[in-house]
Amino acid sequence: MAMEAMHAQDAMHGQDQGEMMEDAGGPAPLSILQAHGVPAADIKKLIEGGVHTLEALAHAPKKELTSIKGLSDAKVEKLQKEAWKLVPMGFTTASIVAEQRAEMIKVTTGCKELDNILEGGMETGSITEMYGEFRSGKTQLCHTLCVTCQLPVDMGGAEGKALYIDTEGT
Repeated sequence: MAMEAMHAQDAMHGQDQGEMMEDAGGPAPLSILQAHGVPAADIKKLIEGGVHTLEALAHAPKKELTSIKGLSDAKVEKLQKEAWKLVPMGFTTASIVAEQRAEMIKVTTGCKELDNILEGGMETGSITEMYGEFRSGKTQLCHTLCVTCQLPVDMGGAEGKALYIDTEGT
């Protein structure tokens, strides 16, 4: 009951239930599923079958859930999909990773040949280590990237900001 009251209060403040789940801390009761169109009878079947929380439903094997009397494959799939929307699962599918990689912006180095070697430039959202001999151009490349990362995307930049930290005093 207290969780439902928290949910109603959070809904008034504009938070979605995913945020609410993260903020609440601790296991969430299955009764939350009623707000998502899951019949009370199905929730009762889950509880009688030994599944008492959203986390238990989200992480339970499908075979285990279908062994509960009154829950078909289709119904279990629907119940788990609702639970997965509310419980952070901690893993990402390959198709989602592929979509994220397709949206990645690459920043030009200012040198077409180096951009070709890097398959389009330096990737954003990642850490890149550069090393080499003294006076080989590492600092110059970093200074160039600080400028090009601020350029518009159509000019090879990322429309971003740069922070340069020199740990060697160069």
